[in-house]
Amino acid sequence: MTFSAGLDESSSSITPATVLKNHSLSHLNTMGLAASAEAFAVFHSMSDLLPLLDAAAHRHWPVTVLGGGSNVLLADRVDGLVVQSINADIEVLQVSSDNVLVRVGAGKCWHDWVRESVQYGHGLENLALIPGSVGAAPIQNIGAYGVEVEQRIDSVIGFQISTRQLRRLSREECRFGYRDSIFKRELSGDFIVTSVVFSLSRRFQPNLSYGPLADWESRQSVPVSPLGLIEAVSAIRASRLPDPATIPNAGSFFKNPIVSQALAQCIGLEYADMPCYPVDDPACCKLAAGWLIEQAGWKGKSLGKVGMHTRQALVMVNQGGAVLDDVLSLKCRVQSAVYEQFGVRLEAEPVIVGRCR
Repeated sequence: MTFSAGLDESSSSITPATVLKNHSLSHLNTMGLAASAEAFAVFHSMSDLLPLLDAAAHRHWPVTVLGGGSNVLLADRVDGLVVQSINADIEVLQVSSDNVLVRVGAGKCWHDWVRESVQYGHGLENLALIPGSVGAAPIQNIGAYGVEVEQRIDSVIGFQISTRQLRRLSREECRFGYRDSIFKRELSGDFIVTSVVFSLSRRFQPNLSYGPLADWESRQSVPVSPLGLIEAVSAIRASRLPDPATIPNAGSFFKNPIVSQALAQCIGLEYADMPCYPVDDPACCKLAAGWLIEQAGWKGKSLGKVGMHTRQALVMVNQGGAVLDDVLSLKCRVQSAVYEQFGVRLEAEPVIVGRCR
């Protein structure tokens, strides 16, 4: 294993045998926040990962896993060792009359996998163009346009640091919830996802329940195809959400809040057009965080070097040179404004990693 000075380079140019010291993470978080890691390394296999974990334990370094950097807020400094999977392998494990089990490396770009997944089966088309990696998808239980990734996950494979065991967690063991999983709770900071096994349907049954997709289908002169649906979803997302490569952002910044039916009805008395969606608990419903933020006057409004996007109030953007403190200040201002107006508490989606100097 080689230790070298940190370089501001892409992960694709770093070999698994190299640990970079004081490595810039600015290009590894879609919010574009300036940050550096005490040590950084990539891995492809367990034979790459285990020596890295041994080296971290020897130096008493904490270990942080970074995927595509789309759902994290990096502080100035991330202590210890930051590791990132570069495994993008795809392997068919089992084929039945109804489903296909496919194992995908954690380092695979999520959107690339969605596009390629239709070669094996179906069910992920509505999740196109979500930024990030395959390994991060189950942690956040990503979802969009009527589909959540848990619906197509068979199991998650990874390494538990505390027990030094390679584990395969079933869908039930992952304890998925709305933008939640066991990896954000009991196994937070203790589990490194190495691959995800997907259960894809051999039959294409498009989910077109989301309004704009239903409108799109009504304009089609031929039956909807898997790639056609992916392109439609991508076009809808691109029209509403800024590209992180152009405008740095961490995607949807706040979760859609789940509130009591009583509170929703109270708000609805004054705002008849308020979006409200059913959830499993009949006593509750889900509100649209973006709508709440817009009504509270923060759509397109800035605070210093950050602001809420002009087209989608749910997205916070870095307008240039922002640091974590800038992000947290705007986060608190938006949360306060929404709570004061509606009595609803918004919860941020991105996870804070590291510490400010």
